[in-house]
Amino acid sequence: MTSEEIGYRGPTACAAAGITYRQLDYWARTGLVEPSVRPAYGSGTQRLYSFRDIVVLKIVKRFLDTGVSLQNIRSAVQHLRERGFRDLERMTLMSDGATVYECTSPDEVHALLQGGQGIFGIAVGVVWRDVESALSQLHGERIDTGETLVGHNPADELARRRNRAV
Repeated sequence: MTSEEIGYRGPTACAAAGITYRQLDYWARTGLVEPSVRPAYGSGTQRLYSFRDIVVLKIVKRFLDTGVSLQNIRSAVQHLRERGFRDLERMTLMSDGATVYECTSPDEVHALLQGGQGIFGIAVGVVWRDVESALSQLHGERIDTGETLVGHNPADELARRRNRAV
């Protein structure tokens, strides 16, 4: 299955992105990172996040951990939404704490570093692979049928039994 055919529930998204459910809920309610597969429609409904959504969640977490303001993070997330899916994997996001910059080549990274100010970067490809690795151990859900897709966690016998019973 392709990543576009799989959705992930909130707890799985939290585990893969390294955030709390409270953060996930707040970010969804405020529009920072909304689930692109299925939003919540009132009490009792489950949000469903795409792989790309979870990559963006992990990037937001890293920016917050380094002290970037929420306003600048919102601008960066809006920019990421406008980019193509595969473009993210080749991107490096740089920040001086006040502004977030997109770099797609080593020359652009070098030019920013030449400014002489403190700057940090997030290689989106590394985040991408981290999320892939985390999700391979967790459960997904087929978008078309709702079938639970069991990760490669050999200890999760319950999920395997649930799928056999259906």
